[in-house]
Amino acid sequence: MSSYVDIEKERYLSLRDGGHQGAIHLLNLIRLREHADYPDGREASGAEAYQNYGRISEPVLARLGARIVWEGRFETMLIGPRGEHWDLCFVAEYPGVQAFAELLRDPGYREAVQHRKAAALDSRLIALQPRPGATRFGQFLAEAGS
Repeated sequence: MSSYVDIEKERYLSLRDGGHQGAIHLLNLIRLREHADYPDGREASGAEAYQNYGRISEPVLARLGARIVWEGRFETMLIGPRGEHWDLCFVAEYPGVQAFAELLRDPGYREAVQHRKAAALDSRLIALQPRPGATRFGQFLAEAGS
């Protein structure tokens, strides 16, 4: 089974340099380790390590204007790989791609991210362009050129 924890540089650069305008939403899906995997061998659960990540990164995120706009508890996979599950599911909003880029360069965040890496067994980070005013399925397909 492949595991994804770190942002791939090429994908990040594509987002950063892609001309996105306005706020950006990042869908986070995270599967935690039972026991955190710290390089120095310290003992903690994956949940404890992720809580440390949140505690340390929260002031940096607040300073950059980022916030959680949606959070939910995973129940079951209706379409997708059978048996897949996520411990954390949330959408973070950033004022723009530049704020996300600043986050990744921030020394305080770099300290926090070691806890995220120790906590996460697998994750998905999906960049989304918010579409206020959506009222029906497929409403924006004509805009996308589909």
